[in-house]
Amino acid sequence: MNNTKSQELYNKGLKHLVGSVNSPVRAFKSVGGNPLFIKNAKGSKIYDVDGNEYIDLVLSYGPMILGHGNQHVIDAVTKQVNEGFSFGASTENEIILAEMVCAAFPGMDKVRFVNSGTEAILSAIRLARAFTKKNKIIKFAGCYHGHSDALLVAAGSGLVTYSLPGSAGVPDSAVKDTLIAEYNNIQSVKAHIEKHNDIAAVFIEPIAGNMGVVVPTDSFIKELRQITQDAGILLVVDEVMTGFRSKFGGAQDLLGIQADITCLGKVIGGGFPVGAYGAREEIMNHVSPLGSMYQAGTLSGNPVAMAAGISTLTELKAQNPYEKFNQQAEQLEKAMLDAAATNGIDLTVNRFGSMINPFFSKKTITNFTEAQECNTAQFTKFFWGLIANGIYIPPSQFEAWFLSSVISDEDMEKLEKGLNKAMRMLVHS
Repeated sequence: MNNTKSQELYNKGLKHLVGSVNSPVRAFKSVGGNPLFIKNAKGSKIYDVDGNEYIDLVLSYGPMILGHGNQHVIDAVTKQVNEGFSFGASTENEIILAEMVCAAFPGMDKVRFVNSGTEAILSAIRLARAFTKKNKIIKFAGCYHGHSDALLVAAGSGLVTYSLPGSAGVPDSAVKDTLIAEYNNIQSVKAHIEKHNDIAAVFIEPIAGNMGVVVPTDSFIKELRQITQDAGILLVVDEVMTGFRSKFGGAQDLLGIQADITCLGKVIGGGFPVGAYGAREEIMNHVSPLGSMYQAGTLSGNPVAMAAGISTLTELKAQNPYEKFNQQAEQLEKAMLDAAATNGIDLTVNRFGSMINPFFSKKTITNFTEAQECNTAQFTKFFWGLIANGIYIPPSQFEAWFLSSVISDEDMEKLEKGLNKAMRMLVHS
């Protein structure tokens, strides 16, 4: 495979871009080699600057659920671009998208649009503290909620622990009120609640997607909802990744829970920068200009992003591709497990709706510690094997793969063959 132009652009970008990228995972550090530079995309395919074609299972890390270049979205965005890019003033489309989002999430009366998932989460932290008048928050090891200081943390020693800064530039004071629990371990949450009486909120990805796809057990997620209610602690559910991915609405409904605050992004922007946080009226009324919790943004509710979001959700509701997603994910799971078994490779596959990924491990992965124990060296070889066979996946073991509604039967055949070849390369290369 020829990657000459990608290599040239990478070298050129090193001069003025940090690591020649604008987001770390794009640097391919965990899989070795240099990043591919993408030129264009259409439907289920993405094309790099050297002309190589790939079936895209990254999908901009989730938002391109309709595939690339959906004509309905293009038409809506083009119309809005011709009318204006940004006004710094209110538009009707903000109201329309807000109505669509709130209708899809029971318990969400009002929503505030922002520009990214990170911004939605950091606003939710402030809102939870303003509403409860408490300061501490709980997050789960392996769940990623953007790069805000309070949640960019690493666990200290021990299962139940205070946080340590997870990045240079994050002071100890920024994470002193953040507590870490273990995903799928309700006792780790209870221990914090028993020890602290000033916990404002628990933050969780309903389906973890940044330690690979990890699904909560039914007992864990439902008991989490119950104990937070009993303790007067808000449950903040980060559906930036899962929102509209497994049903028209959120994973909460499929899991049988309801958040106090929900954070969204990805799909609701249709590929444009959008985030959102929403809750019942008594909580959201604390947000300025109705309340004293200040949060603002010049580009929040950007008219082009709102047009893309409305069109994406309208088309998504009309297509209703969720059963197809389940069938295709099941088919890919079987293809990977069969190929691994044939080649004597330890593999487990986790999936939920249109999110899926394999772990090179004998055991089912239920938390971040188990995810970290899998064979990442095998994943690296697998990644490059898939690239060589025209399949584009995230360059990290700990990122979810995504399906789009335009993946065809022909694509599925190519995916199965490519997965089989890449698995075989692990033992025959």
